[in-house]
Order: sequence, then structure tokens, then C-alpha cells
Amino acid sequence: MLNKMRRGRKDKGAGVEQREIADMAERPLIVFDVNETLLDLETMEPTFARIFGDKDAMRLWFANLIMYSAALTVAGCYAPFTDIGSAVMKMMANTRGIRITDADKTELTDRFASMPPHAEVPGALRKLRAAGFRLFTLTDNLLEVQTRQLQQGGIADLFERRFSADGVKHHKPSPEAYGYAQKELGVGPSQLCLIACHTWDTLGAVAAGWQAALIKRPGNELLGVGPQPGIVGMDLDDVADQLIALHQGAD
Repeated sequence: MLNKMRRGRKDKGAGVEQREIADMAERPLIVFDVNETLLDLETMEPTFARIFGDKDAMRLWFANLIMYSAALTVAGCYAPFTDIGSAVMKMMANTRGIRITDADKTELTDRFASMPPHAEVPGALRKLRAAGFRLFTLTDNLLEVQTRQLQQGGIADLFERRFSADGVKHHKPSPEAYGYAQKELGVGPSQLCLIACHTWDTLGAVAAGWQAALIKRPGNELLGVGPQPGIVGMDLDDVADQLIALHQGAD
């Protein structure tokens, strides 16, 4: 009787282990952040160098754009991402006694909507698709801005669907933003993997039950507290290779 119970426990343990292996092998749906993760944010530096006399003002602008989009979401006061971007630029200019013209705002919007992909991105996306992964996007940008960005970058056709936080009126990293994409795709959170180069984004995704991979673009690094991404790479090629190796042999 005792031997039978022991065999039963062993069989049960083997079953749990097999399920864990199967879960690891199953390919998740890959959901990409867009700004800076796929597209080169540094191409916006000339606009900030012209207006502020300092190309590094772009980084301050983008950091404040993320901060205020999150602050407005937490406060229950949603505003479109591009509107926040223009308002942050004007706020920065006011603190420096610089006048922002309508032409400046138009240039900001146009540059933001036409950022090119990082050099490795198109090939890495095709590599993931060839390995059987299904690709999607989730960004704070309005859908029309995101569509323009990806079309001009020549990578729009590599994604099955594109999602915007505007669809749920909650910017990332709110749970509602990730929950919106999850509901639209009709899968459980563990079946989704976010790829982003911002720790605040991977933190939100993992907290929502997703898997996540962090690309360590220049100026981006892991945060030593909170939920952590399961994969970390220096560029999308690196992350793609790790994902493919992890899920090799999945149906």
C-alpha cells in the first residue's frame, strides 16, 4: 500500500513537471511596445536641439511624457498621448523662457510619427514570425499615429493586430491597458509576452500576469525592485534568439 502511494506521488510529480515543461514550450503571443522599443527615438533629437539648444532635452521630454501620461491615468483624467506630448514640450519651454510655435508642435508630431525602426528590428521580427510566433503591438500612441509609424517604417504588415491604450482610455502601465489587449485577443495573461525597452512597461505587464522581455536600449536598465522580466537582451535580435530557444519544439 505504501509503495503504491509513493508511486502515486511520483506519478503526480511527473505529471506536474510535464505540464510545466509544456507551459514553457507553448509559444506565447508576442505583444510589442512601439516607441523606442521598435522605433529609434533618438531621431527626434534634432528638433529638441533646434528649439532648446540641447539635444538631451529630448530625453527629459520623453521621461516627462511617460510620467504625466501615468499621472493623468492614475488621477482618472485620460488625455491622448500626442496631446500630452505637446503639453509637456510647452511646459518645458515655459520653464526656460522659450516660445513654442504651432510649427514647432507640428514638427514634433511629424518626427514622432516618422521615427524609423532600429536597424535590427525588421529582421528580428521576421525571424520570430518564421519561428511560429504571432506578433501584435500595444502602445500609448493613438492608433492612427501608430499605424503611420509602422507603415513608414515598413514593418506594419508583420503584426496581426495593433492595439492602442486609447481603446480603453488608460495609459500603460495601468492594468486596464494590458487587460484591454488580453481581452481583445481572448487569451489568459500567461499566454502573452510583452517585449519593451522600458522597465516601467515590463513591470506593468508582469504585474498583470504576462510574461515579459526587456531590451536594454541605451539609457534603459533593470529596476532592482518589483516584478522582473523573464528575458533580458541588448537588442531585439538577442531577445528573439532567447525566445526561440526557450520555446523550441512548441506546436
